[in-house]
Amino acid sequence: MSQTAIAQADWGGGASPFGVTWQKMMMWFFIVTDALLFAGLLVSYGVVRIATGDWPTQSEVFSLTYIATMTFVLITSSATMACGVKAAELGRAKTASKFVWLTILGGFIFLGMQAYEWTHFIQDGGGLLGNPWGSPTFSQFFFIITGFHGFHVLTGVTVLLVVAIRAAMGRYSPAGVENAGLYWHFVDLVWVFVFALFYLV
Repeated sequence: MSQTAIAQADWGGGASPFGVTWQKMMMWFFIVTDALLFAGLLVSYGVVRIATGDWPTQSEVFSLTYIATMTFVLITSSATMACGVKAAELGRAKTASKFVWLTILGGFIFLGMQAYEWTHFIQDGGGLLGNPWGSPTFSQFFFIITGFHGFHVLTGVTVLLVVAIRAAMGRYSPAGVENAGLYWHFVDLVWVFVFALFYLV
């Protein structure tokens, strides 16, 4: 019997051949395509930085301690999200809701810190058309990369708010918590790469 015939026999034309819901499958498709987009932005940043001679030193522009604190907040929120997903899988709706709200709080804290960082950057002279530290392209990449990621965090917080409100209304869904968790972990992972490649390297 061929491999195709075996796969068809196992699948039977019912549920997903990968054993996951279509919502989870679509979330994975979205994550993969969005990851490629972020990868393109970071690779473009690296190429332009290498080709540009007057690139500023990040430690002279940013407070790396502050950025590391932002990173810690986001990673902590990823841990609370993981706890929420586990609680949802175990059927502990109240515990899952509590951890989702903690994750939302972490997301809002991160966004507030990023807003402060942007404000400080602009007040120091950073803009789309130039900055006092060197190449104007540096500022452009800063706004594009961190802004695009910030938009994803805002989207994630919005999704988590919907999940939390639905849980409060008794419309609790472990699959919904898991899918929201997948997106949130992706957002956190992307920030780790942004932190490492844009702020540190």
